Amino acid sequence: MTAVLSDAPVSSSTARSLDAVALYRFFRSGEEETLALRGVSLHVDAGEIVAVTGPSGSGKSTLLSCLAGLDEPTAGTVRIAGERMSARPESERAALRADRIGVLFQSNNLFAHLTVEENVQLAQRLSPRSSPSPAPREIVARVGLADRTRSLPSQLSGGEAARAGLAVALANDPVFLLADEPTGELDGDTEQRLLDLLRAHADRGCAILLVSHSPHVVAVADRVIELEDGRIR
Repeated sequence: MTAVLSDAPVSSSTARSLDAVALYRFFRSGEEETLALRGVSLHVDAGEIVAVTGPSGSGKSTLLSCLAGLDEPTAGTVRIAGERMSARPESERAALRADRIGVLFQSNNLFAHLTVEENVQLAQRLSPRSSPSPAPREIVARVGLADRTRSLPSQLSGGEAARAGLAVALANDPVFLLADEPTGELDGDTEQRLLDLLRAHADRGCAILLVSHSPHVVAVADRVIELEDGRIR
């Protein structure tokens, strides 16, 4: 199946969509201190796909949470399209995330009681932007689910649910897309279909960072960053 995508550029795109400088994240439990990130710096340019790999416990999920503004780094700065994400109140981080960042998880991107189209509509309502977003049906069609707009998540196959989750992540044409093991539960053909959709969106100007163990994800990436013990190797 061929992905159908608009030729319009991703809104608010800049040459460098993500800048993260010297990120540290410490966790304390009683007398024990865990250093999850130890001075991680990275950037992702518009139109680029970067894969982050590393063993379990290397800091991948912590890094993703800090980049998305879901967690606050202990030290260091994160900027999205030039605007600071870190060291801001949660309400401001949430507004920036809703406006400029798409987050795709391995699962749980969809509300079970809403149709595919309604899930996309909800994501758009959360965005503070004044400019109009693409119509939900258009976004759903981009990921090849034009005939499933009124389906509930329970009525979708695993591959369809993954693409519906991607539609939600793309609801506001984000400048930066973060994905955490987005193909972990997919078979080979379905995984490649999702990766083709991500590449097509990158070609429209979106910066994409994928946290994954999959060799197929690594193969589609423009660059690969390997984490080990909270540091970039």
